[in-house]
Amino acid sequence: MTELKDLYQQASDRFGEHVAAVGDGQWHAPTPCTDWDVRVLVNHLVSENRWLPPLLAGKTIGDVGSTLDGDLLGDDPKAAWKDSVAETNHAVGEVPLDRTVHLSYGDVPAEHYIFEVTTDLAIHGWDLARAIGADESIPTDLVDALYEHYKPREDRLKASGLFGPKVEPPSGADRRTELLAVFGREA
Repeated sequence: MTELKDLYQQASDRFGEHVAAVGDGQWHAPTPCTDWDVRVLVNHLVSENRWLPPLLAGKTIGDVGSTLDGDLLGDDPKAAWKDSVAETNHAVGEVPLDRTVHLSYGDVPAEHYIFEVTTDLAIHGWDLARAIGADESIPTDLVDALYEHYKPREDRLKASGLFGPKVEPPSGADRRTELLAVFGREA
């Protein structure tokens, strides 16, 4: 996956565009993630961003501890997003993809972890766009990479309970709609 870092950057940039577009009165708007409003969704991705640099540098979950728990957005969610992206983009750009990363479920190559975060950015980017009424498109090469990876694993992912309910896309649906269905979303 030689273009993984480019895919990550696309997903991060797109999510950032949506964060920048959040209106002052939209931070508590509902999202397709029924337990999360816009603020909680953005906080989740800021948290993901904050975890990336130390974990890509070789630290463990225990090393980071509880330093990234709770509200990371403070009084300026948009600035919190921008701050989190600056450090994360550098870490992703510099890490060898075969470096071992210590996650809660085991050791994985950095490539795996970056792909996981790329997925979160892309799918939650769509969630955020839907919540604020923004453009819900996802770059085609990002859709293709995620679809090719996750579609063959859909049943197993659904069984985990982490990917939402089974959604059948309409006949003739485009690839983005099919990808969102894998993640339990109706486009």
